[in-house]
Amino acid sequence: MLCRTANDLYWVSRNMERAENTARLIDVTLRIAMLPERLDRGKSEAAPWRRALDALGLAESFASLHGPIDSEHVLRHLLLAPDNPSSIYSCFRDARENARAQRVAITSEMYEDLNASWLEFRTRSWPRIRAEGVSNVLEWVKSRSASFRGVTLGTLGRGEGYHFLALGAFIERADWAVRLLDVIGSDADLPEGGEARDAVEYFQWSALLQSLSAFEMYRRLYRESVTPVGVTELILLREENPRSLLTCVGTLHRVLRKLSGGEAMEVERLAGALWAQSRYARIDEVIAGGLEPYLQDTLDRLTALGQAIHAQFMVPTLSRDRVGGRRQWQSMG
Repeated sequence: MLCRTANDLYWVSRNMERAENTARLIDVTLRIAMLPERLDRGKSEAAPWRRALDALGLAESFASLHGPIDSEHVLRHLLLAPDNPSSIYSCFRDARENARAQRVAITSEMYEDLNASWLEFRTRSWPRIRAEGVSNVLEWVKSRSASFRGVTLGTLGRGEGYHFLALGAFIERADWAVRLLDVIGSDADLPEGGEARDAVEYFQWSALLQSLSAFEMYRRLYRESVTPVGVTELILLREENPRSLLTCVGTLHRVLRKLSGGEAMEVERLAGALWAQSRYARIDEVIAGGLEPYLQDTLDRLTALGQAIHAQFMVPTLSRDRVGGRRQWQSMG
């Protein structure tokens, strides 16, 4: 497959996955921002939105463009900003443009689905989004991403093009599995102790599960009250969760093995090492060693894997020494 074709297909699915996960990030942030305890204790209303921007690595660029953080400006930046590569607007636009360049490599149904999503979303202004309700718009975004996945599964042959679409989707989803854990905040954001702390902690971690459509799954697997350790394990280390880090890196490793065709490749080794780390990790050991270092190490390894995928499959051999991240946020590849 031509490098340009592989690159475009990879970014079609990566951008669609990013649009969905940006919607999930906004959803969990909205839920946490509504927590009455935050205002009762005089905490900054902007704090949850700052953490959302920090999780994306966008806090500094946002401040330089918009000044002080407030919910409306962050929402507009994440939903509609054409110059923000993580905005839903940019994701739909770029996914459609990548697909348009490779119409012969995908099915007509896939292109029509992407084109419909873009044409619909580009008509949305901020007043219209407020009138519809932000939560309703987020659900629409998630449904459009699910629609594209369904059309792809149902119409595209299982050749190289399908595999590059899978690479883009699952490396993006793996990256978000790590980043979304950072939105909840630190212990400094919680009351000092007692029932108030327990209630706020339960609300925050439940909000994360709900934003990931995983609350019922958690109840089935754990049969206990929502706890930070349980939610962290579900997001990182449970293969029953289709959005977990373990599920994503396992899929990446399998796809890269198929693309390597039995040839020894560094990119497959990197994916296999990351899968093994996730497969044999224990949540008590992760917590004991420090969750933040574990998450940062995982992000670094995903970044290296994304760069290796790009160097191996998406640029001519003579250009590989010049490969870097296309954008800082693209994790990432």
